[in-house]
Amino acid sequence: MEKIVIAGVEINKVSIKNLLFNKTMLLAYIFLAIGVYGIYATILERYFLETANAFTAGMHPGSEHVAQAMKEAVFGEGGEIVRESPWGLYIVNYMYMIYSGSGIIFLVALGELLGFETIKKTAAGFMTLGLAIVFGGLFTINLDLNILHMHWMFLSPNMGAGMWMMLPLYTVYIPFVLFEIYLLITNNHSLAKKIAVPVLLLSVGVDVVEYFIQAKLFNGNVARHLWTTYPNLTFYFIISAFVAAIAIMILYSFMTYKDKLKNDFGAHIDLLRKTALFVIVLLAIYEVIVFMSIDSKWASIILSGGLQNYFYSYIALALVLPFLFLSLSKSRAICSAILMVIGTYIGRFIFVYGGNAYPLSDRAGTGFQKYGEYEAVKDFIFVAPHMAEVYSVIGSFGVVLIVYKIFDLYLSVSSISKH
Repeated sequence: MEKIVIAGVEINKVSIKNLLFNKTMLLAYIFLAIGVYGIYATILERYFLETANAFTAGMHPGSEHVAQAMKEAVFGEGGEIVRESPWGLYIVNYMYMIYSGSGIIFLVALGELLGFETIKKTAAGFMTLGLAIVFGGLFTINLDLNILHMHWMFLSPNMGAGMWMMLPLYTVYIPFVLFEIYLLITNNHSLAKKIAVPVLLLSVGVDVVEYFIQAKLFNGNVARHLWTTYPNLTFYFIISAFVAAIAIMILYSFMTYKDKLKNDFGAHIDLLRKTALFVIVLLAIYEVIVFMSIDSKWASIILSGGLQNYFYSYIALALVLPFLFLSLSKSRAICSAILMVIGTYIGRFIFVYGGNAYPLSDRAGTGFQKYGEYEAVKDFIFVAPHMAEVYSVIGSFGVVLIVYKIFDLYLSVSSISKH
């Protein structure tokens, strides 16, 4: 393939046809089209839904249907603005992608520092994939914001708002990762190994800071004491992110490196398999010893309340079945990885929707807690994700594919690095 060299980087010359109409891009377009429809449906629900007004209420006093319609006029029904469920699938997907993407980058940087040969050879591809997943998460969180009025973020900045708290985080983290990828594709491995240290620290820093940003925002809207009182839960998010990250790395390896690594592929997958077993055991220990003892009364609600099916599914898919498959058979790595991805996603779902299901504060914002910390819960509030949210989340997969494919087409990040 013909190349041009800029700042030591070999850039492939790619035709418009190969750029826009390869198989990966076509799949991404399908995901994005679904996502665009989700954005349209969200905006329609938020800003242009025809609802009952005061005249209708006067004509039908006491009507439950009119009351419900007026409630929708005030609080809406789609895309994160249901009064009973203000935190939904956008937050779930954002947190999943941010933590998983940074988890991949962390594990790869660690593998470089520890000198694992197959990781050093594949580091550029893995890091690019991790960064693409981070961009997918950022796409999702933008839809959670008041997107038609986002310009006010700059015209009348509120530095305590979530977007302003996240902005400096990613303006530091993303350039560091990009610089590391630059060093890897230019074969500057000695400096890449040195830069891997701050990348490693920043990857953990993103997870820790992101957790406390979410905790602050949760506390600012509806007090959820598990987020705001027990900072040890940040380790749950980090460890479970490693489970998701290693699962994605296994799947990516089979799709990308099975032929490229040739005789080294078996050792590569075995390394990922052992790492997966380690982080699964680590998460299981956390669940049993730490998580259950943090707040045993809350845990009993999860185990016996309305979310118990999700919780048991999470344990089975993220921990039990993958551990058995990976322990007993090396050939079931793909199946195990798929289960781990699904299981850890359910884990994120539980935390976000669990806060909605068992609210501790009055949604009207009077400032007083709705229940005491361990008072019997009178209302179990669960609102299934609106389809607009589901479509938009599917669109984020398209963002991941496009970001990764553009990097790979022009920079060949998936190629085996020479050492």
